[in-house]
Amino acid sequence: MPRPRTRDGVLRPRDGDALRAELRHIADASGVPVVFGGEVDSHTLCLSHFHGTRTRGLDGLVIPSRSGLGGRVLDQRRPAAVSDYRASMYITHDYDQPVLGEGLQSILAVPVVVAGASRAVMYAAIRERGPMGDRVADSMIRASKRLAQEIAVRDEVDRRLRLMDSVSAHPAAPSTSATETLREIHAELRTLSGSDIDETVAARLVELSDRIAGSLRGPDVESDVTLSARETDVLAQIALGCTNAEAAARLSLKPETVKSYLRSIMSKTGTRTRHESVVAARRLGLLP
Repeated sequence: MPRPRTRDGVLRPRDGDALRAELRHIADASGVPVVFGGEVDSHTLCLSHFHGTRTRGLDGLVIPSRSGLGGRVLDQRRPAAVSDYRASMYITHDYDQPVLGEGLQSILAVPVVVAGASRAVMYAAIRERGPMGDRVADSMIRASKRLAQEIAVRDEVDRRLRLMDSVSAHPAAPSTSATETLREIHAELRTLSGSDIDETVAARLVELSDRIAGSLRGPDVESDVTLSARETDVLAQIALGCTNAEAAARLSLKPETVKSYLRSIMSKTGTRTRHESVVAARRLGLLP
């Protein structure tokens, strides 16, 4: 599957790399001997990442919706398990040869669901019959949620970049609506960059938000005033008309923390109100 590119031609990080990292984390955290998984494309799962396997029978296996345990999970978008694979009447047995050839008996499959669609499936397995226990299941569920959030953030970045492309199609004189769209994109990118995501992705989000601010900055603007990353995050939300409480909720901060950041911003910009701070920050090129 080709890797999507941003508007600058920069490659989006592979979702498969994040999947591989989560599989390693599951193995380390739970002690389960075998973990594997793959991404979903066009309602079809392709197994591509493995830890603890002894054969290559599962490598590259293509599993359509509703086939086997993985296809059932892909289709139903919820975890499922078999404690005795060979005897299970719960699944189709289209993949008995590679599964039993690997010696797997008890298998748990968990989907990674983003915006109502399965984007990947992760498996944990042991070579004995019987349930694997809550420790493995809990580790799998947590990993699934982390990976879903990571992919959702990447999707949102791609969506915002497409919006930027549409606005940038007429760069000579941005309309009021185009300017407001850029300001909304800027604020949401700042919000996403502060969430619990990969550091490389977060840095990319900050870079993109800075470029948006720069795109609307006057050519002769020079200033010694600088805002911290969190101060910029807060002021971007205030610029959209958020109350302190709303800004705090969006940024996962306490309202008192937001107030503290605003006091610091006012001190740096020599302003007395939230509105004056936004106006000053835009004049200085710190906000779009």
